Amino acid sequence: MLGRRLRRRLFAYRDIEFLSTHVPGAPGPRSSGPRSAAPGEERLLLVHIRRVVGEIHYRTCGQCAAGMITGIDIDEDLHRTGLDTRALSHLRSRHPGISWHSTRALRTRRDLLRRMRIPTVRAGHVCAHGER
Repeated sequence: MLGRRLRRRLFAYRDIEFLSTHVPGAPGPRSSGPRSAAPGEERLLLVHIRRVVGEIHYRTCGQCAAGMITGIDIDEDLHRTGLDTRALSHLRSRHPGISWHSTRALRTRRDLLRRMRIPTVRAGHVCAHGER
């Protein structure tokens, strides 16, 4: 059991790449995959070879320097490997100076958000003006 868990953790750290759906200079994010993105929502894709094994859904506002995590979807096989923590850390480093919040209060994700010090809010807007 310990060996299997260690192999999954090494796989998650070594073989998973992070790709953004945001195209610089484009008017908005591209919508690809089974779950369509809301207007202004971007995704951080967690990819193994050519297969998406997870997604972080988020919105940011450059004027308010605020970011809202609206969803975290990771394959069941990769739970408890640290991939979710690594993905949120990557998102923070990709958008420096952004104050992050979340709309998700699911039990399994609540612990992750608490560890990463990302407060959960009830409102779905990133900022007061609701612009990207």
